[in-house]
Amino acid sequence: MSAVETAPTTGSKTTWKLDPSHTLVEFSAKHLMITTVKGRFTDVEGVIHADEKDVSKSSVEATLKAVSIDTRTEQRDNHLRSADFLEVEKYPEIKFRSTRIEGSRKEFKLTGDLTIRDVTRPVTLDVTFEGQTKDPWGGERVGFSASGKIDRRDFGLTWNVMLEAGGLTVGNDIKINIEVEAVKV
Repeated sequence: MSAVETAPTTGSKTTWKLDPSHTLVEFSAKHLMITTVKGRFTDVEGVIHADEKDVSKSSVEATLKAVSIDTRTEQRDNHLRSADFLEVEKYPEIKFRSTRIEGSRKEFKLTGDLTIRDVTRPVTLDVTFEGQTKDPWGGERVGFSASGKIDRRDFGLTWNVMLEAGGLTVGNDIKINIEVEAVKV
């Protein structure tokens, strides 16, 4: 058995729990139209129900704690947690639930309902299976990378300030990058 394997072809159905300490949910947005600001959510949980024989029968659910937003700047994080953006006291969670998976086990499109501030919209992520391996403690793990983009206005995140020279303080396109490591249940 090699250290990292490709997806099994046994046709089994398995359940995997996201490992929060090895899962990264990042986002980026334009600031002042000239630079990119990146952030992440540090509190994430989720489950993958995998059907290795037919990826279209698999499903994913994930929850991010909105208060865990981290852009490495306390003032900006507090603004993002406020009613201008995520309003974390009223809407403490961001949720994703898959509705469709299309492609192969190695690369696929993951479409699902993303809910931010009680507004639910479809989003599609491009996903790559990164491998499967046994860990040193007897567990089995899988890895995935995913990327996509949303328009924050679709979720009611409309706060902005016009710049004197034209343009906006905060870009509307939010790029999403995710690295997932999950443990077999």
